[in-house]
Amino acid sequence: MSVRQICNPEQGATGKRFAVVVAVFVMCCALSVPAMAQAAPYFAPQQLDHMVSRIALYPDPLLAQTLAAATFPDQVSDASYWADEHHGLTGNELAGAIEGDQLPWDPSVQALLPFPAVLHMMASDMNWTTDLGNAFLGQQQDVMYAVQRMRQRARDYGYLHTGPQIIVGGGPYITILPARADYVVVPYYDPVVVYARPRPGFFIGGAIGFRFGVVLGASYRPWGWGYNRIAWDRRVVFINNAPWQRTWVNRHEYHHPYTVHYYPEHHYVREHENHGHEVAYRAHERNEERREVRHEEHAREERHEERHEEHAREERHEERHEEHAREERHEERHEEHARVEDHGHEVHGHDVVHENHGHEDHGHDNGKHETHGNDKGHDKHDDRDRGDKGDKGDHHR
Repeated sequence: MSVRQICNPEQGATGKRFAVVVAVFVMCCALSVPAMAQAAPYFAPQQLDHMVSRIALYPDPLLAQTLAAATFPDQVSDASYWADEHHGLTGNELAGAIEGDQLPWDPSVQALLPFPAVLHMMASDMNWTTDLGNAFLGQQQDVMYAVQRMRQRARDYGYLHTGPQIIVGGGPYITILPARADYVVVPYYDPVVVYARPRPGFFIGGAIGFRFGVVLGASYRPWGWGYNRIAWDRRVVFINNAPWQRTWVNRHEYHHPYTVHYYPEHHYVREHENHGHEVAYRAHERNEERREVRHEEHAREERHEERHEEHAREERHEERHEEHAREERHEERHEEHARVEDHGHEVHGHDVVHENHGHEDHGHDNGKHETHGNDKGHDKHDDRDRGDKGDKGDHHR
């Protein structure tokens, strides 16, 4: 202990308390830094391959917008509901409705509103959408490599090729572009099929279908359509002719390369504040309604499956009943056949007895005939004896 502390013990105690406070503050700062600077999640190459498999065959402009929108997973569900409610609008009408509603979602999410099927696919599996967005934020180049690997498999097995809707480019990197620059199609395929060797006799021509496409004219340019591409040699996504540079580190303050008006809720001025809350409230109501509808649909599907299983059980019961009836009829025929055979043996035994009886009667008749013959012989012998006796009498006389 120093001389100053001995002379002034109160100052020494104050210094200790100050040191404790400083230590606690340093510890709190040390604990808060990892939470503020949370590291991006890491995905292995096999995980990335599986993750991008369902979108790897999208045309490059649509793939670029999908990857960008996946970095805002919390906005995808509401955007999907909005797209469902306005599915009857197309072209300039849909573009006007998107801009007129002053939607609070990021322009990358708004850019997918003309593609309700894509938004629905993303909203129906939010875990996948969140992982995809996090992977694109933290491992953008690895995600690009994974897309190329999956495209290479699909092309090597003969599924991915140029057609009326898309143009597949070769070279060191596989590009997929729309056959018409202003018409973007959505491919439909089963990842389990198109990335595996086809079975013998399997028709590979129908593995990738194109049932839905959108004409994206000049009215959609503010959302980057027409200027979206992927520079595969540099593994860079271009949105509205500008590199998409949103990463895990700058994800909270990234400036988006869109020309469309953006109305995030926390940037509303007072004249738009009520409208923003109204939009958010309507989105929340739609969200709840959709959840209830999906819950009812799920319940109906479960009841349908239960009825189907019940019907299947009844069919199996009827089949077992019919099988039992067939077995009983088979046993009855078998018993009938056995009775017929037994009756045949009895008839045959009766015939044998009758034959034996006939043989006995025949033998008896033969005996009678023999006896009758003997009797005749005996009569003849008696006649000769009587004759001899007569001759003898005459001679004696």
